[in-house]
Amino acid sequence: MSAFPRHDDALALLKQRARYRSLMPRAGHDFASNDYLGLANSDLLRTAASAALARGVPVGASGSRLLRGNQDEHSLLETEAAQHFGTEAALFMGGGFQANMAIFSALPGNDDLVLYDALVHASAHDGMRLGRAQLQSFAHNDLAAAERAILDWQQTNTGRIWIAIETVYSMDGDLADVDGFMALALKYNAVLVADEAHASGVFGHHGFGLTHKHAHHPNLLSLHTCGKGLGVSGALICGAASLIETLINKARSFIYATAPSPLNAAIVRSALAHLAESTDLQSRAHDRIAHAHTEAARLCGLTELQSQIIPVIIGKDAPTMDLAAAMQSTGHDIRGIRPPTVPRNTSRLRISITGNVSHPIITQMFTDLARLKDANS
Repeated sequence: MSAFPRHDDALALLKQRARYRSLMPRAGHDFASNDYLGLANSDLLRTAASAALARGVPVGASGSRLLRGNQDEHSLLETEAAQHFGTEAALFMGGGFQANMAIFSALPGNDDLVLYDALVHASAHDGMRLGRAQLQSFAHNDLAAAERAILDWQQTNTGRIWIAIETVYSMDGDLADVDGFMALALKYNAVLVADEAHASGVFGHHGFGLTHKHAHHPNLLSLHTCGKGLGVSGALICGAASLIETLINKARSFIYATAPSPLNAAIVRSALAHLAESTDLQSRAHDRIAHAHTEAARLCGLTELQSQIIPVIIGKDAPTMDLAAAMQSTGHDIRGIRPPTVPRNTSRLRISITGNVSHPIITQMFTDLARLKDANS
C-alpha cells in the first residue's frame, strides 16, 4: 500500500494522458537545448573558468548578496552588463525564473496594471501572482489589442502600466514587434518589460538583444538570461538605476536567495566580452538558422519561421510523444512539448537549432522528420 495514494493516482493519470514527465539522459544530436551559440561546452568558457579559478575567484558565494555573499565578480559583471546592454544599471540573479519573480512581484504597485502577452513565460505569471498590481492579458503579439486594453483601463485608473513581452517566444519561435511595443510604452508612459531570454547572444547588436537600440529609455526593463545563448547560468535584469535599486530592496527572490556563484559571474563576463569583441558566434548561429529554415521548408513544408526555435505542431499529446521518441531513435534529441507549457491541442516538437549541430546534421534531421511524420500520421 502506497503512503501517497493521491499522488500515485495523479501520476497514473498523467501517464494515461501522455503527459507524464521524466528526466532523460542526453543522447543524440542536440536539437533540444538552448545552447544556441554552442558555448556551454566550449573551450572559450572552459578557459575563462580556469583563469578565474587561478586568480582566486570563489566557487560559492556563501550567502545572500545583502549579507556576505556580495563578491567583486558580481559587481564587475553588473557594471559591464549595463555597459554592454546600454542601461543605467544591471542586477545579476540566479536564473530567469527568479528574475521574473523579482520583477513582477516587486516593481508594479497596487494601482498599476501588468498588461501581458498571453504567451509570456510561466515565471512571469508566477511573479504576477505574487505581486499587487491588476493583471490583464492581450492576444499574442497583438499590438492593437494591447493599446485597446490600455485605453479601456485608463478610463477608470491612473496608475502605471507595465507591458510584459518576450522578444523571441520560447515555444513558437516568433519575434515580438519590439519597436511597436516600445512606441506604445512611450506613448502611455508605460514600462516595457522585455524578456530577452531566447534572443540574448543571437539577435540584436553583437547579440545584445532585440531591445538594444531602445536601451537608453528609462521606460525599458530588459531581462537577459545567461544559461541559454550565453552558455553559463544566471540572469541579468537591466534598466533604470531606480528600478534595480528597488529590486535590491524589495524583491524577495533576490533578498533571501544565496547569491549566484562568483565563478559563474566571472564566466558570464567572459562570454559577454567575447560577444562585444566579435560577431563570429552570432554570424555562425544565423548561418545555421538560415540553413535550417531552408531545409524545413524544402523537406517538411514548414514556412514563416523567424528564429532558431522551430515548432512542429502535432496537436494531440500521445502522437507528439510518439514522434519525439521516433526522432530520438534516429539519433536526434528532440523533445515533445505538451500542455500546460503550450495551449491545449497544440502539443508539438520544439526543434532548437543549437551551436552543436552542423549543416549536414540539420539536413538529415529534417529528412528523418519528414519520413517519420508521414509514417506516424
